[in-house]
Amino acid sequence: MFFILSKTLDFLLLPIVWVLLLLFLAVFLKSAIWRRRCLLGALAMLLLLSNPFLANLAWRAWEARPVPVREVGTYDVAVLLTGVTEYHPEATDRVHTKKGADRFLHTLQLYRLGKVNKILITGGKGFLMDEMVPEAEQLKRIMLQAGVPEEDLIVETGAVNTRENALNTAKILQQHPEWQKVLLVTSAFHMRRAAGCFTKAGVTFDSYPTDFYSSAPIYTPDYMIIPNAVAFEGWQHLVHEIAGYVVYKVLGYC
Repeated sequence: MFFILSKTLDFLLLPIVWVLLLLFLAVFLKSAIWRRRCLLGALAMLLLLSNPFLANLAWRAWEARPVPVREVGTYDVAVLLTGVTEYHPEATDRVHTKKGADRFLHTLQLYRLGKVNKILITGGKGFLMDEMVPEAEQLKRIMLQAGVPEEDLIVETGAVNTRENALNTAKILQQHPEWQKVLLVTSAFHMRRAAGCFTKAGVTFDSYPTDFYSSAPIYTPDYMIIPNAVAFEGWQHLVHEIAGYVVYKVLGYC
């Protein structure tokens, strides 16, 4: 039920839905004044949300800061959060990744550098499809193909949200008291919510953000003025994460 409600909230918070609603009201409202206000509101929203400079500032304010690889110590286990694969029913014989793949690529890098000894992958099915292979199992396939020994991989396939990632991981860590140093790996935009959930679950860890949407500000006229469709799309992800964080805070999950 929580999964369905969260997806419904995602839809209602989509910026494009806000714009379409204002345009709809601009067409069908009887009051000429309110039609004009709705039309101007839709235009203003399109201009603001498609501005790459403003979008980047928002991302920089929200995302966790990068941690240089040289500053990463040695950890007993890296906890890798999923949420980076896609389901393609016509090509189920391979793993399909999307933006966010840095989560497992950077974890693999740290493993290869000898900075993590074990990799715990947590995440079940990201979609309501029974035939889908749990995400943790999919990422395990990639890790095995990349040469990581199976004995260094632990998968947890029951979690369907960040809170369950944390709770299920905490149970596994309790079974391995020898794992004293834990590194939490997830996207920079997701680290705030993930860190809150893992702290609430009683896990002591260090953070390693990956998959950055933000970059150093560029103060050129084209970047600061010209609208960009990618910037508009980015707001969808940012609003989703902020809303998720607020909901988790209200429910006491983080």
